[in-house]
Amino acid sequence: MQIFSLLFQNPFLALVWVMAILCALTLHEFSHALMAHWRGDSTAERANRLTLNPLAHIDLLGLIPLLFFGFGWAKPVPFNPYNFRYPKWDSVLVALAGPASNLLFASVAAILLRFLLIQSLFTPTNLLVVFLFLLVLINLFLMMFNLIPIHPLDGSKLLDALLDAPRYQALRIKIATYGPQILLLLVFLSLLTPLNIFFFISEPSFLFCNFLVGDRCDLFYFFIFSS
Repeated sequence: MQIFSLLFQNPFLALVWVMAILCALTLHEFSHALMAHWRGDSTAERANRLTLNPLAHIDLLGLIPLLFFGFGWAKPVPFNPYNFRYPKWDSVLVALAGPASNLLFASVAAILLRFLLIQSLFTPTNLLVVFLFLLVLINLFLMMFNLIPIHPLDGSKLLDALLDAPRYQALRIKIATYGPQILLLLVFLSLLTPLNIFFFISEPSFLFCNFLVGDRCDLFYFFIFSS
């Protein structure tokens, strides 16, 4: 669903969708900065990234394609691993703090969503219900996507740490060289073809959403955007 067409069909739904994306991205980047701060590095704090203000984390060049095509980025959070006590593994903690925060955010949103629906406080078409549902789904998608072990995604930090031995140097170079190219190719194929190229992200995300929400998230998603 493109934001441009959604603005004309249902502007309130478009607004809720954009708000959910901004919330997920902001918490993701803030969590990187917070973990770096906890591990002893103040680089992100000095760059004014230790904040929940979306304006500090949003990159318009990354937000626009994210809204229109489903792929984009926020501003990377800077950190200096030499300020960490354990540079290798503290860097991994900083990287994984983003996806971990998305999982936590999705879980909290799912609990609130289930409570509202079980208590029959709102109907499924209520914008608050839709907002919470989109928070769950978007955070899960963001988590799964960032766990791909390819630079510049967060999962690459864990892979680098696991393959830091000299005998893996050639493999690390190949992954660093060809990984981003393969990822970019998959993005273009996903945009230009009807194929579900990123099924390894969407299917686990929907399954996890089913578990958290206690219902079929794919059906609810179709219901929201087809109504």
